[in-house]
Amino acid sequence: MDQNLGSLSHESLRLLAEASAILNSSLDLRQVLDNIASSAAKVMNAEGGSVLLHDRQRSKLVFVSATGDRSHLVLGQEFDADLGIAGRVATTGVAEIVSDVQSDKGFYGGIDKISHTATQTLMAAPMIVEAEVIGVIEVLNRLEGEFTSSELELLQVFANLAAIAARNAQRHEKLKKKHKSLSDQVLRTDQIVGDSPAIREIKGLCDRVARSSASVLLLGETGTGKELFAKYIHTTSPRADEPFIAVHCAALSDTLLESELFGHEKGAFTGAIAQHAGRFESADGGTIFLDEIGEIPHATQVRLLRVLQEKQFERVGGTSTIKCDVRVIAATNRDLKAMIAEGSFREDLYYRLNVFPVTLPPMRKRAEDIPELAEYFVVRTSQNMSLSPPSISAAATAMLMRYAWPGNVREIQNTMERAVLMCDGNTIEAADLPVEVTGSSSVEGGESAAGSDASLWDVERAMIVKALRDNKWNQSQAARHLGISRDNLRYRTKKYKIVKGE
Repeated sequence: MDQNLGSLSHESLRLLAEASAILNSSLDLRQVLDNIASSAAKVMNAEGGSVLLHDRQRSKLVFVSATGDRSHLVLGQEFDADLGIAGRVATTGVAEIVSDVQSDKGFYGGIDKISHTATQTLMAAPMIVEAEVIGVIEVLNRLEGEFTSSELELLQVFANLAAIAARNAQRHEKLKKKHKSLSDQVLRTDQIVGDSPAIREIKGLCDRVARSSASVLLLGETGTGKELFAKYIHTTSPRADEPFIAVHCAALSDTLLESELFGHEKGAFTGAIAQHAGRFESADGGTIFLDEIGEIPHATQVRLLRVLQEKQFERVGGTSTIKCDVRVIAATNRDLKAMIAEGSFREDLYYRLNVFPVTLPPMRKRAEDIPELAEYFVVRTSQNMSLSPPSISAAATAMLMRYAWPGNVREIQNTMERAVLMCDGNTIEAADLPVEVTGSSSVEGGESAAGSDASLWDVERAMIVKALRDNKWNQSQAARHLGISRDNLRYRTKKYKIVKGE
């Protein structure tokens, strides 16, 4: 570049300096691209200027900025990356002057037709950063005379400066998107609460699979926290700094689901007024979570299978192949094997998704986590309402422990949010709990509503652990809270193998 700069006139250097200041005045990608197009036209004394970026995934050159009254007609237009004069420049990496565009065999006239203009003369220079052509700058129809070789040299130097500005803006844009994605994850993500053997086992499996890019299939009843564990796998994986995109498949119609997943081209269907990037494109480099995978239609299953096998797809209504590197985590509460037998779910897709299955336990299998979960939701709800969090009485805890929780963690969350609202004092009592919880505390024969999975042993142990935690493991205070002697508490602590800090 130093050699090129040395051969430029003082006027050219002055124009470059002005243009460079404009290019570096912003990190906003849209503003930077517009500055490049307008500065190129001004520096080269041309009728118009435009910027085309190279979309490597789809092997396309895309008009991202242009000057002139009709510039809006070409924005977003794209063509194959090796087509036309711009394609030739992008392929060879060598700037060109074309004095008679219409007679050039490589000229692509499609853009002139769209913009209703007539390109007569043209200069094009590659935007090169770190030996990679990231785009092309074009200037057309010199206002006076013809483009010269010295101006071509000037355009190439300008293109090099513009390429650095564009790449910096692209990186800034990517960092902003990552920051937003991570912020959204932090705001939306609840922590995994509980230390029961069942939860420890599941977290161990998630930790193991997180290190790979293997597809994961999360199985379990509704409300067991499948999205929470999907986020846990993502945030403990090498992809943690990349996007986590969740798609709830059952909430979308068949047509809309394909568009959401794979994107669509302008005019692909009624209402498709512009090109739309799908969730797989947005999740590139990261993780996509497909909840309720058993609800997707057969046609979408075929397209999803191709993404899993070949890491590529086409937008709805499009023909260009888009490559993507996305880790897929799927979830369902349905019996996919039964669906395969009845012909409603593809067997080959099932085996692609079921590389690493993880079955999440229902609450009745992790009853010892109920007191901690209940307290967690009480504290969170109280903080959201700017209230001092109430404690949970022993009687209320016993009823929570003995309830079956068919809605699992989600039902506990809803119950405790209601209890915070119902509570009049500093303690949530049994009367603050809904009738389905209190009404299930005793059934015929005195059996627990949760059956043998939530036994009296589990209830008593959980109450003792909670009392010890509430009293910072002071056994005398915990015993008074429970209404038993300190010796009795020590006996029960030893009986249930309770260890300080659990």
